[in-house]
Amino acid sequence: MSEHAEQRLGRPSHTESEPATAHEPTDALGLDTEQMRRLGYWVVDRVVEHFKHGAEGRVVDASSPGELRAALGGPVPDAPGDPLEAMQTLVEVALTNMQHGDHPRCFARVPGPSSYAGVLGEWLGTGFNAIASSWDGGSGPATAELVAMDWLRELLGLPTGTEGVLLSGGSLSNLTALAAAREAVGPGVAYLSDQTHASIGRALGALGFPGADVRVVPTDERLRLTAEAVLEAVGHDRRRGLVPRFIIATAGTTNTGAVDDLDGLADLAVAEHLWLHVDGAYGAPAALCPAGRAALGGLQRADSLVLDPHKWLYQPYDIGCLFVRRPGVLTRAFSIRPEYLADVRSSAVEVHFGDRSLELTRRSRGLKLWLMFRVYGAARLQAAISRCLALAEYAEQLLEADADWEVITPAQLGIVTFTRRGWSAEDQRARVAALAAGGYATLTSTRLQGLPALRLCTINPRTTESDIAGTLERLAGG
Repeated sequence: MSEHAEQRLGRPSHTESEPATAHEPTDALGLDTEQMRRLGYWVVDRVVEHFKHGAEGRVVDASSPGELRAALGGPVPDAPGDPLEAMQTLVEVALTNMQHGDHPRCFARVPGPSSYAGVLGEWLGTGFNAIASSWDGGSGPATAELVAMDWLRELLGLPTGTEGVLLSGGSLSNLTALAAAREAVGPGVAYLSDQTHASIGRALGALGFPGADVRVVPTDERLRLTAEAVLEAVGHDRRRGLVPRFIIATAGTTNTGAVDDLDGLADLAVAEHLWLHVDGAYGAPAALCPAGRAALGGLQRADSLVLDPHKWLYQPYDIGCLFVRRPGVLTRAFSIRPEYLADVRSSAVEVHFGDRSLELTRRSRGLKLWLMFRVYGAARLQAAISRCLALAEYAEQLLEADADWEVITPAQLGIVTFTRRGWSAEDQRARVAALAAGGYATLTSTRLQGLPALRLCTINPRTTESDIAGTLERLAGG
């Protein structure tokens, strides 16, 4: 906080040369000031080197369990050790043997290309041990979270009054949304597609939805869930005496980047009095740029929406975001007031994030999102997302230019799927595994309508056209 800001709050300001206490505190788990500073600078240097030179290394590495145990295990440490040596081991062993989701040639699944501003926000929150559960316990971090979510809400075109909470990712955000929706409108049948993310089926099971209340609706030839197909299923269920309640749509399927018929499904939800939930875990942030907004028409009409800033909003893991259009739904579903929380104050203007999900004690995930917006601004984020869309289109152009490649689904929200003529499913998996083992790039093998396919996901703005061309060349065996 600046000196002027501290004066506005009636607090004395301090300078680097004015220690808060006359002597170092006695702390069995403490380190002296200079040691903390020296070790902290070492960490900063390693992270900066990772951002600067990470693209020169391997995309993924995995030693054997025995090798990793030998390097990281051993008897319980009894005496204090050298912190620098221990951190060096973490960097050289633990943090090397992993998939680097921020590598520009990580095209597998959905990468996580974090930004340095996000890392800085994460460090500050962790360093200050920030909590964002009750207003009394963390009004500052809670306000930063509210502001960041409101900026994001506005950029997505969601209506004023929409409320939200930051969670660990899409899986828990979807589960939280569905639990709150059921509390708001009651139990009944949920309609989802054969392309819906598998974690949603798991969430419905965990929430106790009986099998008869989970309806998987076939997608169309573009692998989208349509209003016509859901309407047919709803009518069939009503005739059987069942109670339709929820439509679960996807804004950017993991397999192909397809966007369900959001406007049509929203119309159907209004006509049939259903709750429309949209899983936009990876795809929804595309709505920040013009091309993505056009592809995601109807997104703003969702009753609840999930997206993961640790995917396409350049945040370090973990951070998922849940928005709910109807104010008070989350609090009514999750608020608790046991006797040991009697001192926690509550009013109409104070937000207790512990009342908006199953997390009571929760770290402050909003600081890094807030800092990213302040450091980069919306225009730079929009440009980064636009570039990612263009990279997938470039990959599609390269594939179309080579008669041996066959595009299965065109570039959609940063994803293109394809195959090599004459390759079997086993050939594809072997090629993908070989490419990853070589360390140059990773991509995903999958199946679409029963047929084997390859898949590139280009949501890292640091990816270059030569990265894509080199990946396709090596994949083909060139």
